[in-house]
Amino acid sequence: MEFIMFPIIFVGLIVLFSSFFTVKQQIVAVVERFGKFHSIRNSGLHLKIPIVDRIAGKVNLRIQQLDVIIETKTKDNVFVKMKVSVQFKVLQEKAYEAFYKLEYPHDQITSYVFDVVRAEVPKLKLDDVFERKDDIAVAVKRELNEAMTTYGYDIINTLITDIDPDIQVKNAMNRINAADREKTAAEYEAEAGRIRIVAKAKAEAESKRLQGQGIADQRREIARGLVESVDVLNKVGINSQEASALIVVTQHYDTLQAIGADANSNLILLPNSPQAGSDMLNNMVASFSASNQVGEMMKKGNIKKVAKKHQKDEFGTEGESEEV
Repeated sequence: MEFIMFPIIFVGLIVLFSSFFTVKQQIVAVVERFGKFHSIRNSGLHLKIPIVDRIAGKVNLRIQQLDVIIETKTKDNVFVKMKVSVQFKVLQEKAYEAFYKLEYPHDQITSYVFDVVRAEVPKLKLDDVFERKDDIAVAVKRELNEAMTTYGYDIINTLITDIDPDIQVKNAMNRINAADREKTAAEYEAEAGRIRIVAKAKAEAESKRLQGQGIADQRREIARGLVESVDVLNKVGINSQEASALIVVTQHYDTLQAIGADANSNLILLPNSPQAGSDMLNNMVASFSASNQVGEMMKKGNIKKVAKKHQKDEFGTEGESEEV
């Protein structure tokens, strides 16, 4: 008797424990009784009648994502591959429709995505596809919501995550972009060159102006120094002509000294003899004396006498000059 009761108790325990089941969070269980829909069980611990009731399936209420790869053609006859990511979930209150009305929801969503994308993209050129991809995504979401709400699915969002044109088209676009950037770089380089040239010209002009001003100041100071030197020499009994000649000769020898101080100088002054300084001094004194005489005679109105005097100095006598 005890041997018979042990299997019965064991089977009873199995049946008892099989009557209980749990449903996880964000999951609903569909319970059927004799093959007919009976109830929707939410998350938690539940009881069902063994053999009579069974769990027909479970519906996931979490947000899911489906990636759809589509190849289509643009208005300018460029084939592109687009990746459309559809985020959707099952509405809890419509779990019955999601489980019984639609057997393959992923295939259904894929079909609608293909239909919308292949209707929208051929209206746009390739550049517009990149710029208006959000508009295409909105159109896909709108179409999917209208179709899938009936089956208990809510479309959360649709994203166009990738647009991949043909490899030759991408290479051509890269060459166009590279050429455009090279053009821009050349324009900037030319502008930079122009700025450098203008700046250099302005700097040279300013340098020349300052150099000229410096030379003028130098000459002005030299002249002032000469005037002071002549005044000092006049005070010791040397007239202006002799003083000027003396200053010039002094500067001449100062120049020779400066040249001689440079061991690598190849400059040769002709004439360059000791007598040259004396000759230069005598010529300068004679020139200053002659110029003073001419100036005094011109002041007295004796221009003709001056001319005859110079003619005699050059040709001997006036008559000899006429005979020649």
